[in-house]
Amino acid sequence: MSDPYIVIEPGTPIVPVIVSVPHCGIEFPEEIIQDYFEDMVNTPDDTDWYVHDLYNFALELGITIIHARYSRWVIDLNRDPESKPLYHDGRIVTGLTPSTDFLGQPIYLSDDKIPDEAETERRLVNYYWPYYQRVEKLLTERKNEFGKVLLWDAHSIRRSVPAIREDPFPDMILGDNDERSSDPRLITTALNFLKKGRYGVNHNDPFKGGHITRYFGKPDDDVHALQLEMNKVLYMDDSEIHFDEERANEVRSVLQPTFEALVEAVGTL
Repeated sequence: MSDPYIVIEPGTPIVPVIVSVPHCGIEFPEEIIQDYFEDMVNTPDDTDWYVHDLYNFALELGITIIHARYSRWVIDLNRDPESKPLYHDGRIVTGLTPSTDFLGQPIYLSDDKIPDEAETERRLVNYYWPYYQRVEKLLTERKNEFGKVLLWDAHSIRRSVPAIREDPFPDMILGDNDERSSDPRLITTALNFLKKGRYGVNHNDPFKGGHITRYFGKPDDDVHALQLEMNKVLYMDDSEIHFDEERANEVRSVLQPTFEALVEAVGTL
């Protein structure tokens, strides 16, 4: 069985920053692919399309990228493993093993294909925890070498998802679990540099960071975690289907200086 993640190492000396992209995966394991509607498998709409490609500049800075191989419809790597809700404000949030897409459309051929407790546990063992263990290993290696480390969890979302929020989403949302997952100096650095671009930047609203940010972010133990959610139209075309290189480069012109500043800031903590 293939690893449920892909690690891309930089070709330059490493720095104490790791980028995680848990929702860009589009593959489905052979043992369960036949349980889904074929058209859903061919175009898993809730994917954070191309986010790992958007962040390719990070490799030139010495940053390792880890990203998911499988679709979040197999198991959502950014949800609590016990399916505890991350928010309590009435919003609709897809679960650990979703049975519908964000629009409420079923993704499985029939209800008996929806994962039961035993199947959910199997997916946790085979697809979910291996991703976490690999992230943990990367963070431990960087912390051992540099004394501290930052995990940046990278996401994107449609401009509008009425099931989650009536209004369109802000351009960018930096999440840090209400400033509990990172040293305030890193939060301030990230916000200051992100805001130098033309994009609107929110802080912890409407997303505070998912389970990855909350699980790994332990600033008292010198492991810091930030999540960035961004509108897909910032780097894709208006249909939110195709990668737009010109838009992507404009986003990169904001992200790259942000990361350069964060690498320096981590070193001074």
